Amino acid sequence: MKILIVEDEIYLAQSIAGKLVDFGHECDIFATVNDVLVQKRCYDVILLSTNLSGQDFYPIINRYKNEIILLMVSYISNDTVTDPLKSGAHDYIQKPFMIEELIRKINHYHDYKRLKQECELYEEYMAHQMKNVRLPAQIKCKLPVMIKTNYQKQADAFAFALAKELNRPLRYLPLNDPSWLEKLSAIEHDFIVYMPEFQTLKKSERKAFLSAVEGKEVISSTTESFEEEGLDSIEMISEHKIFDRTEILTIDDYVKFIIHIYQNKFPDTELSKKLGISRKSLWEKRKKYGIFKNK
Repeated sequence: MKILIVEDEIYLAQSIAGKLVDFGHECDIFATVNDVLVQKRCYDVILLSTNLSGQDFYPIINRYKNEIILLMVSYISNDTVTDPLKSGAHDYIQKPFMIEELIRKINHYHDYKRLKQECELYEEYMAHQMKNVRLPAQIKCKLPVMIKTNYQKQADAFAFALAKELNRPLRYLPLNDPSWLEKLSAIEHDFIVYMPEFQTLKKSERKAFLSAVEGKEVISSTTESFEEEGLDSIEMISEHKIFDRTEILTIDDYVKFIIHIYQNKFPDTELSKKLGISRKSLWEKRKKYGIFKNK
């Protein structure tokens, strides 16, 4: 990582830099705030002394607020620790310190930043994937529960939304995993467990599933009928029925799906050509399926 050291005790700064280089990091040292602000280089970590004689170090915090800022302090006070942390610094380490402790903090916040970025990416991706999924106005329900749906994303969106509503962590454990029973017993009690693909279980396995989830915080889902006793169910049927790897659509279902999804993306001439039918047949199928084109 590229590390910026801002410290006016040059010998101390050089000592820290030398040890960090031994750990494979690249370091730059500056003794004044102005020297830092005039250079344009980017850094992964900023080691900032809060005991810079007569210098205001807050412009450095403001400039690098999106990077990892670790304060190096001689003593703990509002001026050296509390206020800088409120302004955007991440943590502090008190001088003198062992280099191993500094490395531990650097690695900790580097991992935290990477995981936060990954979570933001996944949240953006999930929001995009689920943007057209309609959920019930009231999603709170008694667990365990089975979601009966013809559209897997309906159940997926419901599970994520319920976990968020209850402020609970969610674990994903699909029932086509051969070791689902063993993994279920090992999951911590504070998790809600999402176990889709009930339709893939054999009859004997379904009994084992119903016994295993009794009294547990579990959401399951199926794209087939569900009439088992002992487990509450919620039906969520969508017009956006799409291909599912566990089923083969009928020709009518396929044509209905294609018309519903693509009629606002292609003109009728092109859509009918792709389906291998005439424009008149396309109009007749819309009428048959009750599909109305948006204007």
